[in-house]
Amino acid sequence: MPDTYDLSDSAQLLAGMRQARQAIGRGELVIVPTDTVYGVAADAFSAAAVAKLLSAKGRDRTSPPPVLIANRAMATALAEHLPESLDPLLEMHWPGPLTIIVRARPSLGWDLGDTNGTVALRIPAHPLTAELLEDTGPLAVSSANLHGMPAPHTAGRAAGMIGGAVAVVLDAGEVGEGYEPHEKQNGSTIIDASRDDGLLRIVRQGVLNEETIRELVGDEALTVDAPEAEAPVEEAPVEEPPAEETPAEEPPVEEAPAKDD
Repeated sequence: MPDTYDLSDSAQLLAGMRQARQAIGRGELVIVPTDTVYGVAADAFSAAAVAKLLSAKGRDRTSPPPVLIANRAMATALAEHLPESLDPLLEMHWPGPLTIIVRARPSLGWDLGDTNGTVALRIPAHPLTAELLEDTGPLAVSSANLHGMPAPHTAGRAAGMIGGAVAVVLDAGEVGEGYEPHEKQNGSTIIDASRDDGLLRIVRQGVLNEETIRELVGDEALTVDAPEAEAPVEEAPVEEPPAEETPAEEPPVEEAPAKDD
């Protein structure tokens, strides 16, 4: 089992943050809190660590993880361009439950999977994870659940699902309080801002609701058109359809496209 640190205890907090930094530096995985759910983190610039993260979640390269960052300066360093239409959203919800998909700088020496040249960025509104990100730099982080399972609000539940694959667990108590899930999605809302036409598209509706987004960016900035290419997003929980003895047709299972936020 991984080493678990109670961040409400000052002594464990110092030890836990130190061990988390060292584990990430060694290419290992760490369970971290965000403002919405617990995530599993890896060095975004270590292809082996990212592959380990995907394996821990039961995913492959077709589901690249989002990248958590500490501030807007990191976003500018990683993104080729941040559309001006995003400014009202970023001002209000960074840090917060907002993940944006943008074109990544081609010069970046990383391998997050099959991203089609994009990256999903989020600044989480959790002070301890923000402090960790200031020290480590960008981290590939996806919700700390197995594929198809709900994203966890507690470190214990996260460790119960993927603890065997991680080195350190940072336990900050229950997270996500104050956020209203959208249906069964309790993670960040993901917006694709990588389109050539500059329009924004809600890829996954999370705890940041569509009405709020429209109020900030305006109806004319949003589109319901399907994106031209798959974009990396954080995993959303799915439900298996009920079994039938002689189904006339298999009902579709909807799955969000990783990937926050």
